[in-house]
Amino acid sequence: MTVHAPTFVPKILPLAVVAALASPMLPARAESEASDPAIVLGGVTVSGRSGGVLKTRQVLTSVDILGTDRIEDRNVAQSWELLGLLPGIQLTETRMGAESGKPTFRAFNGEGYINGIKVLIDGIPSNVNSGNQRFIDMVFPLDIDSIEVVRGTNDPRHGLHAIGGSIDVVTRQGGNYGEARLSAGSFSTREVQLAFGREADGFAQNYFVGHQHSDGYRAHSASERQAVGGKWFLSSPSGDLRLGLIARMSAQRAEEPGFMTAAQMAEDRWQSFAHNANDGDTRDMRQASVHLDWKIRPDLHLSGRLYNNIYQDDRRVTFTGNSGLGNSPRQRRVWDEEQNGLSGRLTWRAGAQLTLDGGVQLERQRNHYQRWRYAYALPTDFSQPTTTSNDDSYSLDNSAVFVQALVQATPTLRLVPGWRIDRFQGDTLINTSGLRGSLQDYGHINQPKLSMIWSPSASTSVYANWGRTFQILTGSRAPAYLTSASQAPFGASINTGKELGVKLAPLDGLETRVALWRQDATDEVANMPSTGTTVGLGRTRRQGLDLQATLRASEQLRLWASHSLQEARVVQAYTASGVSLAGKEVFSTPRHISNLGIEYSPDAQWRLTLQGRAQGSHYIDDLNAQGKHGAHVLFDLSVRRALSSRASLDLQVRNLADRQHAYTWYDNFFWPSGSAQPMSSPGAPRSVTLALNLKM
Repeated sequence: MTVHAPTFVPKILPLAVVAALASPMLPARAESEASDPAIVLGGVTVSGRSGGVLKTRQVLTSVDILGTDRIEDRNVAQSWELLGLLPGIQLTETRMGAESGKPTFRAFNGEGYINGIKVLIDGIPSNVNSGNQRFIDMVFPLDIDSIEVVRGTNDPRHGLHAIGGSIDVVTRQGGNYGEARLSAGSFSTREVQLAFGREADGFAQNYFVGHQHSDGYRAHSASERQAVGGKWFLSSPSGDLRLGLIARMSAQRAEEPGFMTAAQMAEDRWQSFAHNANDGDTRDMRQASVHLDWKIRPDLHLSGRLYNNIYQDDRRVTFTGNSGLGNSPRQRRVWDEEQNGLSGRLTWRAGAQLTLDGGVQLERQRNHYQRWRYAYALPTDFSQPTTTSNDDSYSLDNSAVFVQALVQATPTLRLVPGWRIDRFQGDTLINTSGLRGSLQDYGHINQPKLSMIWSPSASTSVYANWGRTFQILTGSRAPAYLTSASQAPFGASINTGKELGVKLAPLDGLETRVALWRQDATDEVANMPSTGTTVGLGRTRRQGLDLQATLRASEQLRLWASHSLQEARVVQAYTASGVSLAGKEVFSTPRHISNLGIEYSPDAQWRLTLQGRAQGSHYIDDLNAQGKHGAHVLFDLSVRRALSSRASLDLQVRNLADRQHAYTWYDNFFWPSGSAQPMSSPGAPRSVTLALNLKM
């Protein structure tokens, strides 16, 4: 089956290319040259160090960067919500305690079934084993310098989980500052953030402490979260050698209010039920990393990273209130994961026309997963399990090499070929039975890449890229591990992506970008970590059109807008319950995502910001039989008043129009056969927060 792009897509991109070719005749006074395809929202710290490894925006194409001034004053329950400020980002808001949600893009959903986005914090890999993005919650907004989003399949730097792209959260390093943010608001929410930095005589030190409490907008949804971190970097007198240590840890204790049927949500959106009275989550995360940057000589730079990630999570969850279920809806799940990794990267600037960049990456995971089921009884304290579903010790070892070249073929044409090879090994031990099994043998996973950027003028950039990425099975048992002689082997799912885009900066303060993309996958599988099962989707096709524009109309007025059209379909399928999925949409993928914002500063004391975000509806099951859910349009308002050069007040209203919205999933795991139904978690109503910002 062939899946066609919407009929208007072929019409828009040629018009954009024509505009690109005509743009040299327009005034070219943009704030940043369009020859760099990245779009930056807000201010980003510019390092004074020259050379170094190749920067993302030098070699990649679909890049968006969110600067610190758009981040530091945001009131969010978890830091992943900040990604909603960027174009084309889908936010999946589960709102179940510490299991709160995540951002995705390029038509990869946020269910936890198809985890297609790599997350890094200060360049350190920060996904858990399943690919979920829980480490983002370690970082509070006041400690973030920028967030960098790379879309597509043409980035050779990352492998595991980087199917559709990556998110790199860059925290503040160096500088001299002391800042505090104290906030209070709806639902008894209180938050304190303290950030401190000092840099002198080649030694930089940065510290952060954050604490957040909220009673939650639903009954039984209180949460307590704290984080602490430190960064210490020592530079040689010449600045050619820099060695640093980053350490951070976070803890969260949260209640879970439980999912509701449509009838229950219509009755009372904010209720929680007796069967959820003891549901909750205890989550602890730690991350430590050593960073080396060495300019061996003016044209040769070495970068090295050594890291340790620890993820510990104890979740108690009840999915339904139906006491007659055979597949118990009441579970306790415990994850204890440790990742140790090493990466080295060498950049050689061979001349004005050629730069070579390559690296080696190693990661070793040693994980333990336990899951217990409980008989349905009220009340329950999760102390007497009836069944041990999982007690699994498993490993995952990843070794990879990559290389890319930056070739300035002509003054206006830049080519970036690249290649990455990944290799995986591992085994599992099912402690309840003593059964052992090795990881599926994926062999050497080859991923060629190629990007092209043509800049006919300082105000124009036409770019194209092609590349391959991969998906492997995750989990602690079959089918990720071969635990029986009759088990079918799985190969890696190979994603082949292509993109064509145009970025224009035709007028002073105006930047626009249009991108058309497609990504085809072989043998895609939806992993179900909650149940230890998988849904085979077969061959899939994701495709879309991204439209972006930012305008600085004057010193007082800024506007930005984006609209992403996307589609994810099964092209050639495995089967589900004997029914082919061919032609069906991949579940939980909205067809459009829109973003709109306006910022107005009439003078130095006042700043008003209105941000709107919309997501389309989507199917929630693989057979597309349960109807579409999840569409919403939300607006947030922020008003800042500067009290002095060192103090300001922020008033923020989220969900300004108090619109009802909800996250909905199809629970065909825990309801008896024939009675499966959608289950929902309502989104937050209007909330108000007042914050005091202090600079010392």
